[in-house]
Amino acid sequence: MPKSSIFKACRNCKALVLPDQDVCPICGGTSFTEDWEGMVIILNENSELMNLIGAKKPWRYAINIK
Repeated sequence: MPKSSIFKACRNCKALVLPDQDVCPICGGTSFTEDWEGMVIILNENSELMNLIGAKKPWRYAINIK
C-alpha cells in the first residue's frame, strides 16, 4: 500500500489499525508496518476464514505484510 494508507498493519497478528494507534487492540503488539497488501474484514466469530488466517476475533486484517 502507498504510504498515504489510512491503516498500518500489526507485524504480529496482521490487524489493521489507524496510524495514530501505538498498541494493537487485538494482540497488544507495538510493531507496525505501512507496507501491506490486501484486506479481509471478518464479521462473524464462526467464520471459516477467521480460522484459516488465524484471526483471534472479528476485525480487519492485512492479507500480506512485508
